[in-house]
Amino acid sequence: MINKIANSVAEALAGIQDGATIMIGGFGTAGIPNELIDGLIAHGAKGLTIVNNNAGNGDTGLAGLLKTGRVRKIICSFPRQTDSYVFDELYRSGKLELELVPQGNLSERIRAAGAGIGAFFTPTGYGTELAKNADGTPKETRVINGKPYVLEYPIHGDVALIKAESGDRWGNLTYRMTARNFGPSMAMACKRTVASVHEIVELGAMDPETIVTPALFVSQIVKVPRQATQAGGFKQ
Repeated sequence: MINKIANSVAEALAGIQDGATIMIGGFGTAGIPNELIDGLIAHGAKGLTIVNNNAGNGDTGLAGLLKTGRVRKIICSFPRQTDSYVFDELYRSGKLELELVPQGNLSERIRAAGAGIGAFFTPTGYGTELAKNADGTPKETRVINGKPYVLEYPIHGDVALIKAESGDRWGNLTYRMTARNFGPSMAMACKRTVASVHEIVELGAMDPETIVTPALFVSQIVKVPRQATQAGGFKQ
């Protein structure tokens, strides 16, 4: 019998190796798998490459993970915010490598990995510093129909940590509004996907038309409680 339900976050994250590339869902404060990030901190893996939309807020969640010093590199679109002081300090002191990727390119590079696309041309970044490789050499460019484009490659991951709304024991997932964000594409781009869910439903209870991430792309799910906000609602 297929049963991908883990008994705990620690069980779901077991086996993550040092040096892994880990994609973490979330956009702003929506869809951040905080319990899985805390579990990764407790796990102790080091030398990690993290792929996320930003580089953390305050000193908890993703920022808390960076604070441990176990992240070697971060690939993101918005590293600096008003409360990104953990990232700022690590980056300025040379303790954290940054690969800055425009948000549309980040999304498409992740999607391309899951779709089996070898590379793609995009106009975003052409003529800027972002059209250079990490070593300073220029990326390949091409003019298509009179418009210049830059060649970008997929981002593949070892593990995706994402937040969903509900799941069944096979691993089928649904999401709540904007909490969906990068989750579906990250699940497809990684060798292994762990999803936190607020509700586990019986097999067959989900309308197939509402399933966003099929079980094929999910390795394990773990149920976590909802987190209330100061405004009295719940985090997405």
